Amino acid sequence: MVHDRKWENILLLSFKIAIASFLSIFTAELLHLQYASSAAIVALLTLLTTRKGTRKLATIRILSFALIMLLGVATFHLIRSESTAFGIFMLLTVFLCEALGWRATISVNAVIGTHMLMIGGHFTGAFFLNEFLLVFIGNTYAYLLNLLQDSHSYEAGIAKDIRRVEERMQFVLREIGGYLSGKEMSEEVSVWDQLNGLERDIRHYITEAYEYQENTFRAGAEYYAAYFEMRAEQLSILHNLHTEMRKIRTIPAQAAMVAEYVDYLAGYVTELNVPTEQKARLQVIFEEMKTQPLPAMREEFENRAVLYHILMDLDEFLIAKEKFVTEFRKEHRTS
Repeated sequence: MVHDRKWENILLLSFKIAIASFLSIFTAELLHLQYASSAAIVALLTLLTTRKGTRKLATIRILSFALIMLLGVATFHLIRSESTAFGIFMLLTVFLCEALGWRATISVNAVIGTHMLMIGGHFTGAFFLNEFLLVFIGNTYAYLLNLLQDSHSYEAGIAKDIRRVEERMQFVLREIGGYLSGKEMSEEVSVWDQLNGLERDIRHYITEAYEYQENTFRAGAEYYAAYFEMRAEQLSILHNLHTEMRKIRTIPAQAAMVAEYVDYLAGYVTELNVPTEQKARLQVIFEEMKTQPLPAMREEFENRAVLYHILMDLDEFLIAKEKFVTEFRKEHRTS
């Protein structure tokens, strides 16, 4: 079952927005700035991004400030009708921000545009300073409040998710191994239910891992998303393996060695395991299969072919982990 941190994240975001908004207005009023509430809007719109996104957005917002002021001066001085000037200003603002990849700055730039409209295009140095300080104050508090992130707790939660995924994949493999050895599968939870449920949960874990990655400045944060994507790839392979397995009409004698291997493999579905030994043992089974007497009956031939496909699926299962280990060999592990 997924431990959903959605409500924890919503509560933390609400807390950060409330504090940043209060501090922004308080500081703007303390400096006797006009439109002090706009500083809170800047803070709110900036906080609605990840920590990395906040840092990038704050920088872009300052850079776009000069461009927006030039546009405002040009449009409100050249066009007499204030409403028409505002419309042209917004047209140029949206076009240029989209062209420059600054879409996230449009909302705040529109707020600045309404201030230009309210003063009737009568620009002064005091107005420019006022608008700059509103943007600067809102950005600053948003950036500082977005540093409030319990990364250690979040990482600990991800570590628990990793353990849950591994335990459930181990269960599936042991059920498959049991079936290949002639045992009945568990009636309480079918393998299909486990596979489908685990697939949904892994998608959720991947989303959370990417969210963590975008909200921390720690090196190697991409490790967790890559880990869950690797498990998702392995899960897809288990889907194929299970489908192949159900095609076997009569369990052939050679299935015993495969069943024994699958049960052995289940114990090594762990985060830290490097599948070198597992690949070597699988290769031994491939070689052993070649030495077996040729099938005498059609059904026996078909069952043996399915068994061989299962071994190939297991090889792909190990290759997926091997690729991950190779890429992240030096990264931090949760255990």
